[in-house]
Amino acid sequence: MTDSQITAGAAIFGKLKALGVEHVLVNSGTDFPPIVEGLVEAGRRAISLPTPVICPHESVALGMAHGYYQVSGKMAAVMLHTNVGLANGAMGAINAWCDQIPMLLMSGRTPVTESRRFGARTVPIGWGQEMYDQGALVRECTKWEYELRFPDQVPEVLDRACAIAQSVPKGPVYLCLPREVLCETLGAEGLDQPSRMVPVVPAPQPEALERAAQLLAGAKAPLIIAQRGAGSSEAFAAFDAFVTRHALPVSQYWANTPALRLAHPMHIGANPDAALAAADVVLVIDSLAPWWPDHVTLRPDVQVIQLGPDPLFSRTPIRNFPAHVTLPGETGPTLMALIEAVDRQPRDEPALAARREATARISAANRAALSALAERGNGSPMTKAYVADCLGRAIKGRKASVFHELGCPLQHLDLEDHLSYFQEPHSGGLGWGLPAALGAQLADPDRLVIATMGDGSYMFANPTACHQVAEAHDLPVVVLVLNNGEWGAVRQSVLGLYPQGVAKQANEVPLTSLKPSPDFTLTAAASRAWTQTVTDGADLPAALAKAIRIATEDRRQVLLNIAISPDA
Repeated sequence: MTDSQITAGAAIFGKLKALGVEHVLVNSGTDFPPIVEGLVEAGRRAISLPTPVICPHESVALGMAHGYYQVSGKMAAVMLHTNVGLANGAMGAINAWCDQIPMLLMSGRTPVTESRRFGARTVPIGWGQEMYDQGALVRECTKWEYELRFPDQVPEVLDRACAIAQSVPKGPVYLCLPREVLCETLGAEGLDQPSRMVPVVPAPQPEALERAAQLLAGAKAPLIIAQRGAGSSEAFAAFDAFVTRHALPVSQYWANTPALRLAHPMHIGANPDAALAAADVVLVIDSLAPWWPDHVTLRPDVQVIQLGPDPLFSRTPIRNFPAHVTLPGETGPTLMALIEAVDRQPRDEPALAARREATARISAANRAALSALAERGNGSPMTKAYVADCLGRAIKGRKASVFHELGCPLQHLDLEDHLSYFQEPHSGGLGWGLPAALGAQLADPDRLVIATMGDGSYMFANPTACHQVAEAHDLPVVVLVLNNGEWGAVRQSVLGLYPQGVAKQANEVPLTSLKPSPDFTLTAAASRAWTQTVTDGADLPAALAKAIRIATEDRRQVLLNIAISPDA
């Protein structure tokens, strides 16, 4: 290697830094020698590189990249080991695809050649890991994929990959890296140049925007359903005032992240069924499944407006919710444009005042019912509602984010901030919550980050790997394991589909038990976490206060193992 040359493996890191990628989540393997060698060489030459974060399991790397983007708005890169690493990471790619999270996913490819070429196969796994079509492992859940052919392609291929990942609708892309190509060299000049490709950001047609504004302003029984937030802090704040000004009821049905503070008087709760059945105009904000089709019959004259990065969710094979008006674009700017358009319409102030008052009564009744439900859960064991209520009180007024995976339900948390809550993707790839929380903490070290999950979800998260990463990178995440000794979501699904079935009368629903329950505090303590098991609701507020103090002041990771009722 000459002074002007660098291995393709190191060139990838150098170019990623120029493209604005600050962290690469890495799970390395036998395809990595040219990357490791090149990184040392690049360091000696003082080439600016993103920070590598070693992740002992691929699902941790993908989940961290997911949560990192959700809090920072910045894309991370992930680098895995050949087909086996990619297979372990595929579930995380499915989750990122469903949540429209941009990330550059890379994995090595076992050497193509058996001999006579630098980087050719050296150990038996070189034969065992070869596939006809490695990219097929993630093709269904990526926007673009490619196999690097030559080292001098690195700058242009990464330009294209990052631009496509960040084009709306955003999502993961995949790049396959054969070892022989990584071993070759290219000139280091130009690797520090920014991208020549600007991501594509669509915007709604002016006519569609005006039509949507007229419909909302003229509606007698409007309803807004939001599932994936308002898109930005600016839009979150503007939406708060907008729905008050125009007396627009809002339901956050199966919300991944809030679009509106939970205590807002126009927020009617998580169940839109009654308001939806009566609605003449419905605005759907970035919602994959805005309602349960079998639970409500829409008015024949209803007009439905679909707003979001991909209003028809075009890569979902079946999704037949009405879309009389579509407003494509990034959620935040598109929502802001719609707010401005509606504000230009004439308003019937007496009618709005009456609707505002009626909606506020519904909102207050919903909040009272939730509070009563939470209060009844203060026992031994507790309910999820009670734990969530206590957590909401404990983090009130703090810069905090809750990553929820079958843990503390949103409706009981009383959150007020744009980045305050993220729920597991609707793809359902479990084990997301704890790694995503680690990624969020990596993105914003001063933020209080809480991962709240069921005991089944915690085990899916590869917790030993997660806690090792937390300790290694000083990520003081607070983990709440809501432990009922079962897969509660499976049991609830059975009872929901067969409410009068024989499983309801059974002492134990088959295929759901996780007993005997492991002592999760020992798993976390192995990485020097502060831990506590809480079995009585009366002890929970103090335990949460201590956990938050240790995380924020001592900068130490925490795990609370919280006993909840199987019926919670």
